[in-house]
Amino acid sequence: METPMQHHQSKLFINNMMESAIRIGLLFILVVWTFDIIKPFVIPVLWGAIIAVALMPMTQKLERALKGRRGLAATILALAGIILLIAPFWMVSSSLFDGVSHAVEVLQSGDVDIPGPTQKVADIPLIGDKLFEVWALFANNLEKAMLHFLPQIKAGVSAAAGMLGSSLGSLVMFIVSLAIAGGFMAHAEKCSAAVSTVAVRVVGSHGEEWTSLTAATIRSVLLGVVGVAFIQSLLIGSALFTFSIPAAGLFTIIVFILGIAQLPPLIVVLPLIFYVFSTHDSTPATIFTVWVIVAGLSDSFLKPMLMGRGVDVPMPVILIGAIGGMITAGIIGLFLGAVILAIWYELFMTWLNTEESSTPLPQASNDEPVDSPEK
Repeated sequence: METPMQHHQSKLFINNMMESAIRIGLLFILVVWTFDIIKPFVIPVLWGAIIAVALMPMTQKLERALKGRRGLAATILALAGIILLIAPFWMVSSSLFDGVSHAVEVLQSGDVDIPGPTQKVADIPLIGDKLFEVWALFANNLEKAMLHFLPQIKAGVSAAAGMLGSSLGSLVMFIVSLAIAGGFMAHAEKCSAAVSTVAVRVVGSHGEEWTSLTAATIRSVLLGVVGVAFIQSLLIGSALFTFSIPAAGLFTIIVFILGIAQLPPLIVVLPLIFYVFSTHDSTPATIFTVWVIVAGLSDSFLKPMLMGRGVDVPMPVILIGAIGGMITAGIIGLFLGAVILAIWYELFMTWLNTEESSTPLPQASNDEPVDSPEK
């Protein structure tokens, strides 16, 4: 039979359990509401932090040139980044708008003259015959070709409109992120101290070390991914402009985006090679082919040179983290994935070193003589 003391303890346990459950439930509701409130700002703030970390060395150099005015240096870099974002987008958008307007005017006037394909097109392996047939259909009977390919044309126009809308949204997001990055860079010491304090509080003595590792990893990924993509787009773009390829600027931007997304630029380059062979002589077409293929494969030796610089983490760990993070979380995953894998690598190495240091030394057996120190 339950004694009064046991009954009191049981009742007290139930009351404490109910009170704890209510507190945890209220805390969970508060956390969910807080996340819903800050959710629209999570990605811009993350990008702002990444951009601030990446541009901090440049900010410090500009600060010294401006005699210690950190706020002005951060503002100049943020505005320069915004201009560099808006200018290409404006140029591409204007070019697309002018091209679409001209196409609509030509179609309305009915004065459409598409040159027919040459025999070089039909000689292209695998796709030559089909490409020759489709091209000849558009050249000889445009109305019939438009009706035949109307579903594909509608799908392409819808995809292009969706891509344009998504690009506009991304542009606005990056402009906000650059403004946030400017604030982070202007108050870098306070932000760094706050992050280090939180990191030490959460993970202990290694927190400050891992904070520095995070910053170095972000700069490494920026140099090894975005830097390589920029170099590739510059090399391929110079070839496109040299050989007067139509919409060379647009193709250059696409190559840059593919490079950031860790996709081979040959996706864009190979169709252009077929186009150059069908419209140019063999010698310039061969030069163009060698030029763009070498530029497209240049990441195979540029990434090992640039990826992982300044970080005591093997380059394959950074690269796997960047690619896996991008597949999981998009472009921002390039940085988050690399940072997470770098921290896990450091955790693993710390654990290994701890295990080695805690391994007891072998003891001498009783049968072996023990040398006593000389007095």
